[in-house]
Amino acid sequence: SSSDSSILANQFVQPAWRIALWSMAYITVLAVAVFGNLIVIWIILAQKRMRTVTNYFLLNLAFSDASMAAFNTLINFIYAAHGEWYFGEVYCKFHNFFPVTAVFASIYSMTAIALDRYMAIIHPLKPRLSAKATIGIIFCIWSLAVVLAFPLCYFSTTRILPGRTFCYVAWPRVADDPFMYHIIVTVLVYVLPLAVMGVTYTIIGVSLWGSEVPGDSSENYQAQLAAKRKVVKMMIIVVVTFALCWLPYHVYFILTGLNKRLVKWKYIQQVYLSVLWLAMSSTMYNPIIYCCLNGRFRAGFKQVFRWCPFVRMSSYDELELQNTRLRPCHQSSMCTLTRVDTSILSKNKIGPLQPAPHSVLKIPTVAHASQQS
Repeated sequence: SSSDSSILANQFVQPAWRIALWSMAYITVLAVAVFGNLIVIWIILAQKRMRTVTNYFLLNLAFSDASMAAFNTLINFIYAAHGEWYFGEVYCKFHNFFPVTAVFASIYSMTAIALDRYMAIIHPLKPRLSAKATIGIIFCIWSLAVVLAFPLCYFSTTRILPGRTFCYVAWPRVADDPFMYHIIVTVLVYVLPLAVMGVTYTIIGVSLWGSEVPGDSSENYQAQLAAKRKVVKMMIIVVVTFALCWLPYHVYFILTGLNKRLVKWKYIQQVYLSVLWLAMSSTMYNPIIYCCLNGRFRAGFKQVFRWCPFVRMSSYDELELQNTRLRPCHQSSMCTLTRVDTSILSKNKIGPLQPAPHSVLKIPTVAHASQQS
């Protein structure tokens, strides 16, 4: 009826000041997520030392986060704030399809990193993933993501009512299909991968923090242990941040699916904008975490922002991004040389190294653990 059309057209109207505040919040997410993740991608691709198995998965994670932030964050906000779809049917299909695809790619990249860390730490003698195998896994992740999200693309459509245009998923069984599909998505892109990562990182944590070799205080052993702990600690923080950001979003849809009267609540729009912002904000935290907890990524960010007067690129930061480097030790009179360094020296036919007076040169027989990060 005309009265119903009037309600549909006006129930999402908000004061200008509230729209302005929400706009600033969503634009902040967009800017930080896109710019930060593009820097992460550049650091990994531009620096040969950063091209490791873990970092290839981090690159995939950064790409999916940057893409979702660029293509969906503001569009989601505009549609949620106004209740009016302005972008046509083709983008409606993409708008519903891509977020599930990107979130699937993100969380299963984290899962792949957890499993790779598990193999490297718990089964260090088994063969590691090659570059081709890593690319193959990433391709499989995106393929499965597309399959999972395809129903959203297939059934998405627009509908024009007096004074308002909808973008929605026209499920065959309106009463049951949306709720069942969201339960499937929640299990596959939230519960299952988080459970796998929880078990994996628990085993890794027990191994790294609870099973030090008694009496082994050698500098090489302690350095390897510290490097492994740093990588695992960083990834645990990434996973926990993702889980906390997306938990309210999944709870929101489960509750509104179980009790459809909730969508008519006076403040439901503000609740949805809040949980949507928190979920979208998950795309902007990872670059900040990498910069704070990983020396090489921090050096890469410094290199990008070296034009700023308050950012200084030290010689140590430059060494962090080089293919090989002498590792500084706790004592100024000692240094260690990695196996990579010794192999390069032997290939270049450099003669025996002469230690400086009153210094000791240690060449460990185990590759430097920090190369895994």
